[in-house]
Amino acid sequence: MKLVAIEQEGRYRLGVKLNDGIIDILSALEHMPDSAVPTDAMDVIAGGEQAVAILRSYAERLLQTPNYGAALLLREDEVQFGPCVPAPNKIICVGLNYRQHAIETNAAIPQFPILFNKFNNTLTGHLHDVVLPERVTNQVDYEAELVIVIGKTAKNVSKEQALDYVFGYCCANDLSARDLQTRTSQWLLGKSCDGFSPLGPYLVTKNEIADPNDLAIKCFVNGDERQYSNTSDMIFPCDEIVSYISQHMTLVPGDIILTGTPEGVVLGYPADQRVYLNPGDVVTIEIEGLGKLTNRMVSEA
Repeated sequence: MKLVAIEQEGRYRLGVKLNDGIIDILSALEHMPDSAVPTDAMDVIAGGEQAVAILRSYAERLLQTPNYGAALLLREDEVQFGPCVPAPNKIICVGLNYRQHAIETNAAIPQFPILFNKFNNTLTGHLHDVVLPERVTNQVDYEAELVIVIGKTAKNVSKEQALDYVFGYCCANDLSARDLQTRTSQWLLGKSCDGFSPLGPYLVTKNEIADPNDLAIKCFVNGDERQYSNTSDMIFPCDEIVSYISQHMTLVPGDIILTGTPEGVVLGYPADQRVYLNPGDVVTIEIEGLGKLTNRMVSEA
């Protein structure tokens, strides 16, 4: 199942992506009430497989109901997307987690996952403009990343069991202001500007992804392919990441983990060839099975 956050008047409504369109669950419930049906993406994540089953059954019944059905399907161009995980408790990121990316930036191959965090102010949705913070940086870089969405409370879990605690996956663009990132030994400032974590367009349940450690991952800027790799190049694969983090902190449903970016970022070019993102640039992140996440960069007002 593919979940969507529909943004409306500053709030997020739960949507379900089907082949023919998107169901706005709150609108559907006005036509066909069912008190068992969750109406918030975070509740679905916390409810796990049972909540997904209820939602799937409801969508199937809705589409078979005379006078409703297809009439309640929204076209994607009618939807204003929010971040597909609207309110994560934690946003955890893994740095330098692709072997070729470490090589291109002349960094040592990490012996342990390099962890840092972002905050909810960085979250934005598919097709939202991202304001470049030009007053403080002119070196904003793109980073295509696979996101793990936690579905069950995880503490001290083994690598073998780690993926049992995952709800699903989505795309992210871990936008990074490289001059701010490298100003000090801490990366946080360069990673946490407003809108620096576009997320979506869909949150895809794990049953649709056979192996998160073997997915094609790409980034395009203005249609030009900049990154093209596979999650198999991760130094620390998804199961190892979840297990490692759970040894140090308790993961809870709705936590998200950005798992690192492959080679091809602007920082990987020779210094005299680096062209960072500019107003008007359109960045698309594409991951196999998870859809395409697109955002346009714009100037500050």
